[in-house]
Amino acid sequence: MRELRCPHCGNILTIDEADYASLANQVKGAEFNAEVQRRLAELKAQRDAQEQARAAQAGQKFQAELFGRDQEISALKGRLDSLEERKQLELAKAVSSKDTEIASLKAQMQQLRSDSQLKKSQAELQEKALREEYENRLKFVQEQVDYYKDLKTRMSTKMVGETLESHCSTVYNSELRPLMPGAYFEKDNDASGGSKGDFIFRDYSDGTEYISIMFEMKNEMDETATKHKNEDFFRKLDADRNAKGCEYAVLVSLLEPDSELYNGGIVDVSYRYPKMYVIRPQFFKSMITLLVNAAKKSIEYQKELMLARSQSVDVTKFEEQLNTFKDAFGRNYRLASEKFRTAIEEIDKSIAHLQKIKDALIGSENNLRLANDKADALSVKRLTRGNPTMKAKFDAARDASQQNDD
Repeated sequence: MRELRCPHCGNILTIDEADYASLANQVKGAEFNAEVQRRLAELKAQRDAQEQARAAQAGQKFQAELFGRDQEISALKGRLDSLEERKQLELAKAVSSKDTEIASLKAQMQQLRSDSQLKKSQAELQEKALREEYENRLKFVQEQVDYYKDLKTRMSTKMVGETLESHCSTVYNSELRPLMPGAYFEKDNDASGGSKGDFIFRDYSDGTEYISIMFEMKNEMDETATKHKNEDFFRKLDADRNAKGCEYAVLVSLLEPDSELYNGGIVDVSYRYPKMYVIRPQFFKSMITLLVNAAKKSIEYQKELMLARSQSVDVTKFEEQLNTFKDAFGRNYRLASEKFRTAIEEIDKSIAHLQKIKDALIGSENNLRLANDKADALSVKRLTRGNPTMKAKFDAARDASQQNDD
C-alpha cells in the first residue's frame, strides 16, 4: 500500500499499487504535457522574437535599400536635369549657330549679288566702250572704203590713179608742209633712166639730207578685168628708189581691197626689198611722220660721217653704226606695225571675251538665285532630318508651347 499526503489539507490517503501506478501515470502525463506546453511556449516566444528580429533587420535593410534607391534616383534626376539643361543649351547654341550661319549666308549672297551686279555693270560699260571704239574705227575704215569705191565708180582708170596722187599731195600740203617747211615733196618727173616713181620726199637738217622716200601710188577700177597685186610693183619701186638715190620706198595702194594683211595697217615688206613698206592712203601722213622722227635720231651720225669723210678718216665704223641703226629702226617699225595689227585683233578678242564674261555673270546670277531659294527654304524640319534626338526635343518644345497657349 502506498500513502499520499494532500499538499493542501494535510490528509493522508492510502492507495494500492494499482491506484498509485494510475496516479503516477496521470501525474507524469500532466507534467510532461505541461513541460511540453512550456517548451512549446518558449519555442514560440523564441521564434516570435527571431521573427521580430528578422523582421526588424529586414525592415532596416529595406529602409537602407530604399534610402539608397532614393539617393540613386535623386542622383539620376540630377544627372538627367543636368543633361537636359546641357541639351537645351546645346540645342539653343545649335539653333543660334544655324541662325547666324543662315544670316551670314544671306549676307554673303546679298554681297555676291551686289558684286555680281557691279561687275556686270562694269563689264557692260567696258563692252559698250570697246564696241563703240570698234564701231567708230570700223565706220572710219568703211567710210574710206566707200569713198574710194565711189571715186572708182565715177572715174576712169587714169583718173582714179591721178585722184589718189592728188589726195596724197593734198594731205601733204595741208597737214605736213606747215610742220616741215624746208622739206621737199614733188612729183618724180625724171624718166631719163627709163622709169620714174610718183613722188619723192626729202628733208634736210643744216643742209644735210637725213631722209628720202620714193612714193608710188597704185589703184584700179573694180571693173578692171585683170586684177593686180601689190607685189607686182615691188621690183619697179625698188629700182626707182635706187635710181633716184632714195633711202625708203613706200607703195600707197588701194589694190587687193579685201586683204586683211594690207587693211591692217603699215606692212613691212623689207624681207623682199630693203626698206620697203605698203600702206593704205589713210596711213600716208603717219608713214612720213614715223620715218622722219626715226631718221632725225640719225642726224648726228650722218654729220659725224660727213665730217669724218671731209677729214679723210676711216668712216667704216660710222657707216656700220648708221646702217645698224637704220636696220634696227626698220625692224622696230616692222614690230610696231605687227603690234598695230595685233591690237586690232585683241580688240576683237576682247569683245568676244566680254561676251563670255557677260554669259558667265548671267549664269552666276542664276546660281545665286538658286542658292537664295535653298536658304529661304531652310527650316527646322530639314535641320532635324536624320537626327531623332533633335526632332524629339523640337516636338516636345512645340507641344509645351501649345499647352501653354491652351
